Amino acid sequence: MSGEIYRELRHSLLDGEPVGLVSVTRVSEETGEATKLAAKLLIRPDQAALGTLGGAELDRVVARDALAMLYRGVSGLRHYGTRGEAQGVALEVFVESFVSPPRLIIFGAVDFSRALVDVAKVLGYVVTVCDARPVFATAKRFPGADEVVVDWPDRYLERVRPPFGPRDAVCVLTHDTKFDVPAIIGALATEVGYIGAMGSRRTHERRWERLLEAGVSEIELRARLMSPIGLDIGSRTPEETAVSICAEIIAVQSGRSRRAMTPLRDGTGPIH
Repeated sequence: MSGEIYRELRHSLLDGEPVGLVSVTRVSEETGEATKLAAKLLIRPDQAALGTLGGAELDRVVARDALAMLYRGVSGLRHYGTRGEAQGVALEVFVESFVSPPRLIIFGAVDFSRALVDVAKVLGYVVTVCDARPVFATAKRFPGADEVVVDWPDRYLERVRPPFGPRDAVCVLTHDTKFDVPAIIGALATEVGYIGAMGSRRTHERRWERLLEAGVSEIELRARLMSPIGLDIGSRTPEETAVSICAEIIAVQSGRSRRAMTPLRDGTGPIH
């Protein structure tokens, strides 16, 4: 089986596909003969795991956790019980993720952006803050960002490489149609997995009208644009709002239904 695992791992790496390899690095006596040191499990999105760590339930739990780590592009040690108990100490595994971390592009160098940078970094995102106003878009104001860019949103999106994928996200926090309309149109032209735009319901309505006037279809807007941005968790501060936004990103990209998410855009009351 190990030979097959390494062959599939090699194929995934050569094809540039995300793949994770789980290896047992320590076992205790309570595991018995079921789990052996160096047992392996190969995990790939939308495919069954290859290999075994010694039990079906253990494989299921570890594969689930490893896929979550692969999605975030992080590697590290995890500890489990013999049946995958989260707080167990029966075995230790190392999850090695072969994938670039997801990217978050924040348009708008505003106070909410600073908080969003900090929360997104905790989730493993590579974060870029982009604003056309050089007095606001500075590394000093956003020390946690991986990149601070002074440019117009549409021009920046045209030169981003590699192209955005479903694990990436774009958040438009500018509240200004001359910035956010080009940013949204540019993001819609990509394969980015999440697009959100901040603003009151009145701002949202004005922005919606401008997008329709610019030729964007209402069907595409309803399918892809999360506006007003964030889940309705009662957030008030920039930090709480950042948690609300990141929660919605996670929900959208994990396929949760809109009813389960309770997005702000589907409500009728005050935003906060």
